[in-house]
Amino acid sequence: MHYSEILGAVENRSLIWPPITQLQDLWNCHCLAFHDISPQAPTHFLVIPKKPIVRLSEAEDSDESLLGHLMIVGKKCAANLGLTNGYRMVVNEGPEGGQSVYHVHLHVLGGRQLGWPPG
Repeated sequence: MHYSEILGAVENRSLIWPPITQLQDLWNCHCLAFHDISPQAPTHFLVIPKKPIVRLSEAEDSDESLLGHLMIVGKKCAANLGLTNGYRMVVNEGPEGGQSVYHVHLHVLGGRQLGWPPG
């Protein structure tokens, strides 16, 4: 299942969260991880919460552990995919922050030297 399909199902509230095979079936009851449909690095995957959160700025205080959990899952995925020399984790917020899909998601990019500033 591609990211666009998942997002369409999230918007329609029709998604039954299946196991994800794109990252060695790495998923759990709180989030999903899968490769980005338009990668910006040799390794580029997303970690998304199952709970619908439109923007990071709309997250509640009660989402703190869930948002931290996304980073832990991202770290585990990065290790499983062999990103031993480092990687970048990014959350885009709003139009000026580069957010184009309005469901919070964590980008994890690696597999090459990443420059700074990013944009």
